[in-house]
Formats: sequence, C-alpha cells, structure tokens
Amino acid sequence: MKWRKNKKQKKEKKRRFFKRKTTPESEIKIEPDSAETSTSEDQQLPIEPLEEKQEHKEPDLQESPPKKENKRVFKRLKERLKKSRNKMGAWGKKRLDDDLLELVEESLITADVGVETTMTIMDTLNEQVKKKIITTTEQLQSAVLNELMQRLPQSDFSEDSFIYHPHVILVVGVNGVGKTTTIGKLASRLTAAGKKVIIGASDTFRAAAVEQLQQWAERASADIVCHEKADPAAVAFDTVQAAISRKVDVAIIDTAGRLHTKKNLMEEIKKIRRSIAKKLPDAPHDIFLVLDATTGQNAVSQAQLYHEALNITGIILTKLDGTAKGGIVVSIANSFDIPIRYIGIGENIDDFQIFEPDLFVRALIESE
Repeated sequence: MKWRKNKKQKKEKKRRFFKRKTTPESEIKIEPDSAETSTSEDQQLPIEPLEEKQEHKEPDLQESPPKKENKRVFKRLKERLKKSRNKMGAWGKKRLDDDLLELVEESLITADVGVETTMTIMDTLNEQVKKKIITTTEQLQSAVLNELMQRLPQSDFSEDSFIYHPHVILVVGVNGVGKTTTIGKLASRLTAAGKKVIIGASDTFRAAAVEQLQQWAERASADIVCHEKADPAAVAFDTVQAAISRKVDVAIIDTAGRLHTKKNLMEEIKKIRRSIAKKLPDAPHDIFLVLDATTGQNAVSQAQLYHEALNITGIILTKLDGTAKGGIVVSIANSFDIPIRYIGIGENIDDFQIFEPDLFVRALIESE
C-alpha cells in the first residue's frame, strides 16, 4: 500500500512539473506573436487607401451645387412664366372628358404654341385617351409635357463652346426687342465666368444705343469700341482688330435694329459681316437673333427672314416674363432648325439664362 501511495505522489509531481513547464512556454509563444502582429500592423499603416477613399468622395460633394442651381433656376422660371402657365392651366379640372381636351387645345393655341403644332399634339392625346393610355388628368399633364419636350431639341450648350479666340458674335434683331440690354447682360454673364469681353457699338444710327452699351460695358468690366457718326462696318472691323490685339476671349458686336421686311437694311448687316470676315476669316462665329416673345407668331416670321438672309446660329428670346405666350418657344423650335441659346425672363442680370428645354417646359406646364 505504501508503495502504491509513493507511486501516486510521483505521478502528481510529474503532472505539476509539466503544467509549470508548458504554461510559460505557451505564454512565451503568444507574446512574440502578439508583438510581431502589432509591429507588422504599425509598419503596414499606409494611410494611402484612406486618402484614396477621401479623394473618391470629393466629386460627390462637388456635384451638389449644380442641383441647387437647377432648383433656383427652375423656381425663378416658374415665377416669371406665371402668365403663360395660367393660360395652360387646364389641369385644375378633375374629370377627364371632351371638355377638358378642348380646354387643353385652347390653352396651347392661346399660349402661341402654333396651330399646326397644337393639332398634331391633340391628335396624339385624343388617340391615347381612346386607347385608355391616358385615364387621369395627371397622365394628361404628363403626356402634354412629353409632347412639348419632343419638339424642343435637347442641348448641352454652354459658354465653354465659345472655342475661338476671339469668338466673334454678331447680334441682330428688329427695333425694340431688347437687343442692347441683351448684349449688356450677355457681356456681364461672360465676364462673371472669367472671360475677357469686348463690345462693338455698331448701332451708330441711334445715339442712345452707344450710351447704353458704354454703361453696360462699365458694369460688366468689358472693353468697348465706339465711334461717333462712323460707318457700322468700320466699327465692327475695329472691334475685331482690337479683340485680336488685346487677346480677348469674346467679341460681341451690336447692329442697328432692322425691319426684317426692308431688304436694303438687311444688306447693310451683310456688309458688316463681310468686314468682320476681312479681318478674321470664318468670323462671325455666331449670329444671334434677338426676338421679343410678346410679339407671338410675328417672331416666327422674323426668324424665317433673318435666317434666310444671314444663316442665324442661335436665338435669344426676351421678355418671356411679360407675356402669356410662352409657347412661342415651342413654335420657333418646331419651325426652324435653329437652337434657342438664351432666354430673358426679367430685368435683372440673373434673369438672363441659358435655355434649358426640360426646365422651361416643366415651368410652363406644372401647376403650383
């Protein structure tokens, strides 16, 4: 018995010995491992991936201002196009019937969308109502919006498309359309965008026009070329010459108001264009026609005759805030292959905007 007891004690001693031996060994093994991982983590702390992620997020942050800008422009458009929208206000009636469709047709015609364009749109709407594609007034409003949108060419136009140095713009139009004010606002817009601008006061027949342009040039921090009782073509030539020597980005040349029905006066504008081309081949690079929206369908006939004589490259539509005929935009776009570049919807400089078809149609149709 004594022998067995001694044997048992020896086994217990062995166990205790091995326990003491293994525990420190395991601890020793863990310690260097943890140290190695910590040092390796310290060494592999490259913050480059984090920086890359931050750089990746920056464009997202920079995308928000244009959205706010679009909201601001849309809000201003809705305010200014109130008269035209009231004419298009056939959507208050809840029930979709023949009377409502007649009201829509009347609204499109009185808003100066044009008889032919209106008839085409109404044929499409009536067909969709018969086929039960349109069953509510909301769907009708959306269908009219889509029909108008299809008739307005989409454009990604911006002042960055003025690629020539100098980029010469000849501005034409009849008396009283707001041509001089439009030139002043365009110059202000371009200088605010960081472009160097020069204005040529080639409307030498009206003394007030030269004075107005001088005031606008001062406000816009733009250069101006003007001569008293000089030949308009000579002023245009000198403007282009000054633009080249001063390394200007954009040269805007005014012309006297011309009745589109007077051929001899239209020939004078052609003479101005030829004198510009003598100094700078391929110029003018753009010929903008200023139209008064309040004149309705008369603006369409002006556009036709000016385009035939001068090959207009862009239209500027003014006084849209003071008319219920905002549909004239659709009528002009549908009649000619001439893009609408700018619209004027008020007296302030901010009211002179690049024409954005989708925003314009929504502001014209959508209710408050």
